[in-house]
Amino acid sequence: MCDKKIHYFLILIILVSILASLNAEDKRTIPVDMYLIIDGSSSLQNSKSDVLAWINEQVIDRILTGGDSITIWAAGNRPESIYSATLPDNTAKQAVKDRLASLNTTGNNADFSGALREAAARVSQTSRDRLAITMLITASAEVIEPAITGSGQGLLRWFRSEKYERWQVLIVGTEIGSKVRQAAASYMSSRR
Repeated sequence: MCDKKIHYFLILIILVSILASLNAEDKRTIPVDMYLIIDGSSSLQNSKSDVLAWINEQVIDRILTGGDSITIWAAGNRPESIYSATLPDNTAKQAVKDRLASLNTTGNNADFSGALREAAARVSQTSRDRLAITMLITASAEVIEPAITGSGQGLLRWFRSEKYERWQVLIVGTEIGSKVRQAAASYMSSRR
């Protein structure tokens, strides 16, 4: 009889903890500065609706919240900043989605290098108490290559790639190299 009571008690504790976790909100305390660089060349035309659906669901709806900022570039023949704002609250997300819906994908080239330089300049001015995330979205890996070679070569140390059927996302850690070096130096000096 006592074993049954312990068994039921353990099941009750597990059930309560599962139900509590279903109602718990995951609140992020660090504001995000999102930098999206989207292929503005004609190579993205066939995938544009899939890309925009992914951005709306995975980035705007899932990641961004009130107090976060977002800057979007169309990397066409030249980089063009098409949207930049700090979201006052979650209702402002629709303005971002509306602007993305009018994204022009008719360029002959995709100037990711120029857009990445602009993003890096903004990231370098970002307060250290904010998290900067830079995403390059393209239909062709070849158009990203010039952006990640030469002066952008260090980005390859700090990136993650997600590939889909006709397009891919490269999430790069702009400025993360200096932060890692700073954290390592701070750790080493604390050990002395």
